[in-house]
Amino acid sequence: MTTLSTGEKKKLSYFREVKNELRKVTWTSKDELILCTKAVVFATFFFGFAIYLVDLAIHGSLGAVANLFRMIFG
Repeated sequence: MTTLSTGEKKKLSYFREVKNELRKVTWTSKDELILCTKAVVFATFFFGFAIYLVDLAIHGSLGAVANLFRMIFG
């Protein structure tokens, strides 16, 4: 008969506690998960496109200012 060392007992205790905690978790339904995934993908593309448009506007404005300085100062 083999006895467990203190370290092995701590490991087993840890995994038992993890298993017990996972039983308490309420998992989302498949429909809710799909809906949330669609919302995240849509929001990612929306904000990415919005940032792209703002970047274009800033780039255009700085280009116009640079052209104005070139015209004034040669």
